[in-house]
Amino acid sequence: MAQVSSAPRAEPFFLKAEPGQRFCLFHPPAGACRGAVLYVPPFGEEMNKARRMAALQARALAAEGFGVLLLDLYGCGDSSGDFAEARWDIWKCDLALGQQWLLQRLGCPVILWGLRLGALLALDYTRGAPEAPASLLLWQPVQNGATFLTQFLRLRIANDMRGEDKEKGGGTKALRDTLRAGVALEIAGYELAPALAEAIEGLDAAALMATTCPVDWFEAVPADGRALSPGAVKVAAAWQAGGVDLRTHLVTCPPFWATQEVTECAALLAATSSVLSSVLSGAAA
Repeated sequence: MAQVSSAPRAEPFFLKAEPGQRFCLFHPPAGACRGAVLYVPPFGEEMNKARRMAALQARALAAEGFGVLLLDLYGCGDSSGDFAEARWDIWKCDLALGQQWLLQRLGCPVILWGLRLGALLALDYTRGAPEAPASLLLWQPVQNGATFLTQFLRLRIANDMRGEDKEKGGGTKALRDTLRAGVALEIAGYELAPALAEAIEGLDAAALMATTCPVDWFEAVPADGRALSPGAVKVAAAWQAGGVDLRTHLVTCPPFWATQEVTECAALLAATSSVLSSVLSGAAA
């Protein structure tokens, strides 16, 4: 069990938005504020699997003087709307609301901390953000939206194959054709709207270059000594060639966003806290 230093009690509240409202959990900084952090959660069930790690990291950062805002995106968690109504552009507006709230509450530039597809959302938002983030912390960023969507669609295929009416001659192409025809799909308990699927399909991490702030990429590896995957190396090279101030960090860590049981990774928590403190120290120097 991860141990976290004492920090002020988290403050739950609803943030007025359009449409509806967004559920937020704010972890106030202990003592003088060193910085503000906005968490950008992952997609679907990965968000639920990762809640424990997000909470542990938020409390750890708060204990070190960072104000951290955990925000449920539209159609997710306890926020307004159903998942079927979720749209990529609404989610980017949610990040703008969270960033503005933190700026008003704490008066300092906001760091975006994204996990998995949330990392791509943070990157996409940063390109047109009203105010550039102080930095980006990316946990295990999805590298290609089309590949991610294929993996999600396969959950529907696996479920159909377990049922009595097994699909024959279908596959992810047939499911994509259904979405392109304007028909939503029920997948693993989530109703995926064609518009959201189209937005995810078009995402490519290599093209989402954040050149206005430093970027720290944390990649979970199964064992010490393992290197970045070839796909991640390709994305990192493209970013660096495009002028991104990028640092990559390999951490031995289980895929907590996908494990059957709720999983913790103390090494990732410690590495993130250490890097965030060094980023701010460097900016102040």
